[in-house]
Amino acid sequence: MGVILVVLRDVRKVYRIGKVEVAALRGITLEVEEGEFTSVMGPSGSGKSTLLNIIGCLDHPSSGSYILGGREVNGLGDAALAAIRNRMLGFVFQSFHLLPRMTARQNVELPLVYRGVPPRERRRRAEEALAAVGLEAEASRLPSELSGGQQQRVAIARALVGEPALLLADEPTGNLDSRTGEELMELFSRLNRERGITILQVTHDERMAAYSRRVVRLQDGQIVSDGPPARRPSPAA
Repeated sequence: MGVILVVLRDVRKVYRIGKVEVAALRGITLEVEEGEFTSVMGPSGSGKSTLLNIIGCLDHPSSGSYILGGREVNGLGDAALAAIRNRMLGFVFQSFHLLPRMTARQNVELPLVYRGVPPRERRRRAEEALAAVGLEAEASRLPSELSGGQQQRVAIARALVGEPALLLADEPTGNLDSRTGEELMELFSRLNRERGITILQVTHDERMAAYSRRVVRLQDGQIVSDGPPARRPSPAA
């Protein structure tokens, strides 16, 4: 058994809307090992995004325990959570969230700016991250000069540049055509296989989930199944 990176124990999340309580998560217990590539699936309203937000320290559980890298997260203050997000987590969203007036390299450098990394080191690491996603030649281009797939690769490089313990992806292929989405999943698979990067993605697409090694399915805020995908695509040549 490998090193356990994420531990959730009986995690519940209840939102209060006026006088009405809505249970988004109903007792989630889950472990994710270092080096796993896991997809979280389920119908709309099943709790996928809520679960990802809690794991990403963007939201607090109402009750239960969340341990990340051996540290209890529940109960930490905003500054401590921000430090965890900056140093342990990388995020890839459906919308690319690139700053339009910055080049690809400058966008990738941003997490390192917040860490106070010197400019020369930031540049070196950003160029290495862009090379890892096959975009070293596009480092000086603005987002408007890149395709949707290239912009998402820049977003992945930005998520990777800080060498996070966990890469979280929320519907990362949602704004891409199917071919580009599959290319992105092949990139995720390669990063996971060759670099050992731990990836947890939320997706509604069975084809994209098939690239992961494990699929956790939610329904009504509970885990209803947890196992390998129904099929695995052949690795790209």
